[in-house]
Amino acid sequence: MKSLGKTVSPEQALKAVEDDLVSQFLLAEGAKEAGFVVDDNTLKQRVDALEKNIGGTDPQGTAKLAAWEQAHGYTSADFEEMLKLSIASAWMRDKIMSSVPLTAEQVHVRQILLYNEDAAKNYYSQLQAGTSFEELAAQVDPVTHGDIGWFPRGYLSEKTVEDAAFSLQVGAYSPIVSGEVGFHIIKLMENQPARALSPDALNTLQSHAVEDWLANRRKQSSIEIHP
Repeated sequence: MKSLGKTVSPEQALKAVEDDLVSQFLLAEGAKEAGFVVDDNTLKQRVDALEKNIGGTDPQGTAKLAAWEQAHGYTSADFEEMLKLSIASAWMRDKIMSSVPLTAEQVHVRQILLYNEDAAKNYYSQLQAGTSFEELAAQVDPVTHGDIGWFPRGYLSEKTVEDAAFSLQVGAYSPIVSGEVGFHIIKLMENQPARALSPDALNTLQSHAVEDWLANRRKQSSIEIHP
């Protein structure tokens, strides 16, 4: 099996499916604890939508959905339970995501990014000798001049860079920070304690919130998957 050019073994594929099922189950349990119930009307709406997507109109859609259930080894009762699990887990996921504030402390950062440590040391020496950060950043990156914009905590994949950025005073630059993609020198341009999140930043923090919630639930739960 291949995914985005990367070979995935059957064991890895099975593990991914199992992880997804566990996540759905934990989310659905959380929804139940929060008082959410999948009522008959909600379930019927979901079934009707599936029938319409599969076949368009009754009875064609109903027949095609029934054939799909049979082909995949589902009884009607099993299929309805799977749908209830899906609906409840989606509700809980949305609830967790909606708990993420729309504003957060954010920093506006410019960087000098080098892929060689000796080169990074050379640029750092020039900074210490009085050469302006902006001039050196423009040399390294003539397009953006090293401007990586605004971001909140938890947004960057390079945690060392993020930590360095949030530790600085406005106008100050960091020592050389070693990261996964190279060697960074960070300058803090601006800081706002409550700035509106960009759609991308909000989506990232919401995803992290769901991941953190699931990680905590997994620690508290004992789950066995039987073939």
